[in-house]
Amino acid sequence: MTKLLHDMFFLGVPVAEKVLRPVIVYAFLIVGLRLAGKRELAQLNPFDLVVLLTISNTVQNAIIGEDNSITGGLIGAATLLVVNHVVVRYLYTHDRLERLIEGDPDVLIEDGEIQPERLKRELITVAALEAAAYKQGLSSLDEVERAILEPGGSICFFAKKPTPETERHAELLARLDAIQAQLARSS
Repeated sequence: MTKLLHDMFFLGVPVAEKVLRPVIVYAFLIVGLRLAGKRELAQLNPFDLVVLLTISNTVQNAIIGEDNSITGGLIGAATLLVVNHVVVRYLYTHDRLERLIEGDPDVLIEDGEIQPERLKRELITVAALEAAAYKQGLSSLDEVERAILEPGGSICFFAKKPTPETERHAELLARLDAIQAQLARSS
């Protein structure tokens, strides 16, 4: 029983190492995800999910080292949570550093025109862009005036004013008014 408790709670490595390892891995992953692009953050396809799960398994040993104790795991997890909290709070008050880490928004559609070079740079297909527009209530990309890929990976769409549906509705109303006027004159 004593050996069991010892194995569960005794740290196999110094506390400083248990704290430093997650900090290094955290910094590496932030830089790696930044270099991977905005798309990786929000539009996970099965391949992206497999990569993220594999990365978590790969860096596990880098975080825990040769220590499999509960105490060591809790120290590593707590370190990650604290580092993330500090980074998020710090970035909240430092806009330039936040833009450096997260990146700037990228315009994918400008004045109703798709920007193919930007789609290619962000690895977003026209079909994926259409699907995102559809999820936001637009029936096609023809209705989009502007689309922006945000640093967090979401895409914001701005509809043309007036939308094609609004134009069709106005045209139908004008035709109905003309028919009504014609009927009034003939009766």
